[in-house]
Amino acid sequence: MRPTEEQKELRSAVRASLARHEGAAAWLPLTGQIGVAGLAVPEEYGGAGCGPREVHVVMEELGRNLSPVPYLGSAVLAVQALLASDDTRACARLLPGLAEGRTVGALAWAEHGSWDPAAVRADAARGPGGTWRLGGTKEFVLHGTEADVLLVAARTGTGVSLFQVPVDGAGVRREAVVAMDQTRAQARIVLDGAEGRLIGAEGDGGRVLGHVLDLACTALAAEQTGAAERCLELTVAYAKERTQFGRPIGSFQALKHRLADAYVLVESARSAALGAAFAAAAGSSQLSRCAAVAKSACSEAFSAVAGETIQLHGGIGITWEHDAHRYFKRAHGSAQLFGPPAWHRGRLAEDLGLTAA
Repeated sequence: MRPTEEQKELRSAVRASLARHEGAAAWLPLTGQIGVAGLAVPEEYGGAGCGPREVHVVMEELGRNLSPVPYLGSAVLAVQALLASDDTRACARLLPGLAEGRTVGALAWAEHGSWDPAAVRADAARGPGGTWRLGGTKEFVLHGTEADVLLVAARTGTGVSLFQVPVDGAGVRREAVVAMDQTRAQARIVLDGAEGRLIGAEGDGGRVLGHVLDLACTALAAEQTGAAERCLELTVAYAKERTQFGRPIGSFQALKHRLADAYVLVESARSAALGAAFAAAAGSSQLSRCAAVAKSACSEAFSAVAGETIQLHGGIGITWEHDAHRYFKRAHGSAQLFGPPAWHRGRLAEDLGLTAA
């Protein structure tokens, strides 16, 4: 599972760009100069025609920097939902803008804290002239207030379906949510008779969302790995610099053990995340299992390593001036995103036939 030369160059370019451009200002150079938004978009729709392994590289680097750019919500969720829908007209209409980064996409999907497609309760009914009208509330919509393209999962008479809803249309209210992790923008979308345009086949949304869930967990696991790795780097550097009793605190055996344990967690998370990325790239039938393992393992590893970062930095670790608390908040926020570890272990157990009848 070693990276190719092209993937090494991609990592170097993304890391250098993030070092030069901070915060949301990084989106324009990342998309305009490197083309990260279109990596997973087929060439016929204006993208680079790459895949999950390249997405993995980008997500790791974004995780290291806690970057607030809308890559996960737009270039992963929205793009993959459109591709999985098999709606060539919708793809031709929407993907070129998303691939260039000049438009931002959002997938409004979760309800009542659940990303299970079976939990979708928002409804869609045919209106006059064959149009669709949607009602319901969506939660945890990544970059939902700034999106130009809004995709919504809603239930029709034949099952869960996917719709494009005008972002500023009648009956659409987008509310920014104040989250613990202030580096990841989220929104609540309230629909009240909003007009929708069917994407893909009616009733096929459950399959689409199931596939997107696997790819979302795969991408998020890479982000968590990159962030956990950066936490470890910061902590090791601090342990070498901070002195106590006339010697660096990193020289004390107790701290060495804790840092070694953190290293094992980071490398184990890396293996799980890479395994899911390779499964996704190969179109493996084991993707759902690999994604569930990666999301569960990487969530818990990142949370544990971020906790150690707080602890081993001492008092400075809980101040606003240091980044430790930001990684800690991202760790716990991302652990819940797309479902907590326990839910994914349950999915895995069910898939393996280990649950009680």
